[in-house]
Amino acid sequence: MLEELKQIMELLTPKPAPPVAEPVGVKEEFLAFVTKYKIVGLAVAFILGVYLGTLVQAFVGDFIMPIIAHVVPDATSWEAITVGPFRVGHFLGVLLTFIIVLLVVFGIIKFMKRMDID
Repeated sequence: MLEELKQIMELLTPKPAPPVAEPVGVKEEFLAFVTKYKIVGLAVAFILGVYLGTLVQAFVGDFIMPIIAHVVPDATSWEAITVGPFRVGHFLGVLLTFIIVLLVVFGIIKFMKRMDID
């Protein structure tokens, strides 16, 4: 009975994975690197991310900020507010732009989820 339990234990013990053959040569090593870390997909995502950021900034700067300039009187003059050496008004303008960009990106993601685009 003890012998049967040993055989069952051997069958249940996972076998080690077979060794992966290391690529030989610079070309094979480079191709293995590119495929293992999905470098091409990462590069495409980075490039598209840069241009999507540019598109969102243009949308906010050209469409949303002029609307805010009509709602808030003298919207550009408050950016010149300083406290000592600190440009507080400029910081608040950049913060407002960041929040608007964040809301636009949130809207795009929500729209993409609604359209079932991942």
